[in-house]
Amino acid sequence: MHNFTFRNLTAIFALLFLATGTVAQEDTGWHLKDPGADNVNGTGVEKLYNTTLKGKESQTVIVAIIDSGVDMYHEDLNENIWINEDEIPDNGIDDDQNGYVDDINGWNFIGGADGRNVTNETLEVTRLYGKYSDYFAEKDTEKLSKKDQKLYDQYLEYKETVEGKRTQSEGALSSVEVNEKVLLDAIDAFDKEYPNKKLTKEFLESFDGGDDEQMRIVQSIFSQISQFGIDIETTAQIREEISAGYAEAKKHYQNDLEYMYNPDFDSRVIVGDNYSDSYEMYYGNNDVQGEFNFHGTHVAGIVGAVRGNDKGVQGIVQNVRLMIIRTVPDGDERDKDVANAIRYAVDNGASVINMSFGKGQSWDKRAVDKAVKHAMKNDVLLVHAAGNEATDNDAFDHYPTPTFEKKGLFSKKYADNWIEVGALAPDPGEGAVASFSNYGGESVDLFAPGVQVNSTAPGSTYRPASGTSMAAPVVAGVAALIRSYYPTLTAKQVKSILTSTTIPVKNKVKQPGTGEIVAMSELCNTGGMISAEKAFKAAAGVKGKKKVKTNAQSTAKA
Repeated sequence: MHNFTFRNLTAIFALLFLATGTVAQEDTGWHLKDPGADNVNGTGVEKLYNTTLKGKESQTVIVAIIDSGVDMYHEDLNENIWINEDEIPDNGIDDDQNGYVDDINGWNFIGGADGRNVTNETLEVTRLYGKYSDYFAEKDTEKLSKKDQKLYDQYLEYKETVEGKRTQSEGALSSVEVNEKVLLDAIDAFDKEYPNKKLTKEFLESFDGGDDEQMRIVQSIFSQISQFGIDIETTAQIREEISAGYAEAKKHYQNDLEYMYNPDFDSRVIVGDNYSDSYEMYYGNNDVQGEFNFHGTHVAGIVGAVRGNDKGVQGIVQNVRLMIIRTVPDGDERDKDVANAIRYAVDNGASVINMSFGKGQSWDKRAVDKAVKHAMKNDVLLVHAAGNEATDNDAFDHYPTPTFEKKGLFSKKYADNWIEVGALAPDPGEGAVASFSNYGGESVDLFAPGVQVNSTAPGSTYRPASGTSMAAPVVAGVAALIRSYYPTLTAKQVKSILTSTTIPVKNKVKQPGTGEIVAMSELCNTGGMISAEKAFKAAAGVKGKKKVKTNAQSTAKA
């Protein structure tokens, strides 16, 4: 017998009807506002455009969006999508000889040559569990070398995680199915008692289920509808909403079982690469939109939605081109694809790379490290989201990381072209840090707006979203803005400017996950939040170390 309480019902049913957010199109977004004048944890970008940057010339800057794909035809993005001028569209020839055929707007490393794309994917922990299950199947685990014993201990952790999650998801799926049936059966019982009943506001508020269990469930449903002011007139509408809501819940747990935590699922049959070769570069296709592109579309809009076009939202960078590189599926991205995405961005002219993704394990960190070093060598800035687990990145890895795994005696141990970003909520005070944000007194550099940030969504729509995934493109946007107006500044200089000009958060804040009240310096190494205004003032006084060629066609005035 399943214990289905009215509290469960109330919580579940409320969630089914609460909208995830449709935002008015004329909303500049709190993340662009001034922290002083507007009393929010904003960047001050709008004030910057209205003062310091007014009438000032800039150069076009290319920002690579390594993500799930982007709706390139969005009304507020299309004008700013990067175009590879050296490639002739759709002729089936690699005109610029960069190894990628018809890469007009970027590249898709999670697609196949036949045009199919990866949407669902396993988690890295699942892949490692599968890898070492095969490895240790042929070994006597009572007689292992020290190296293998260490691997075996890790394998047992992976095994516990994956099998535990599968058990958890199986139980949750069963509960969801039972709960859905309870609600639908209750509505059926009501329909028999009150056939074709029109649900007026007065009826919903006054309905008394009495002692009958099913009618009491219906009463609870009606109470929720009244409480939230939902426009419902028939039980058919209620039934439709319940089915739709539970379909999403069931899909979530089914995805866990079929894909996320399924070691037998292999997405690479679609990609068709030699996955064992981490340094194979030329695979995929040129479909940079994909079928799962809300995340990438939202991230792209924060950086570079078209400014001043009387549509939707304002991007941070006016003179920008967005290079789209599809690498992130519904699951964990793979190190090989991340490494190749970074290399592609670097080799095709990106100045800033946004990486709003991460995971708790790494299959081949050295491959990613080599790509990061390639970006360092070519003066490209990397901006990475710290993660949304409300955990300490100093204690738990959130890959990719800027610390190199293989360290030579005289080689660099850390990427100096890397910025790690945590998320801020709008309001100053104890709750300034987003409750979900990862942090790290050493590993996280600064915090930026990441709660309910309004941006572009697929189908030329707009909506808010929260996450360090939103905070990272805020920082990438400000970094790109600096490189646009001060193109002689190197990636290392831009990082130094951004991290040395943060606004100190002097009041103590709630530490995500624990709720403990701590100093901001315990959550990031600068102890502060990004300030576009302070960064630009500092940039004006720094002598750039990079030689650039000025192209009259790429300049524009704010």
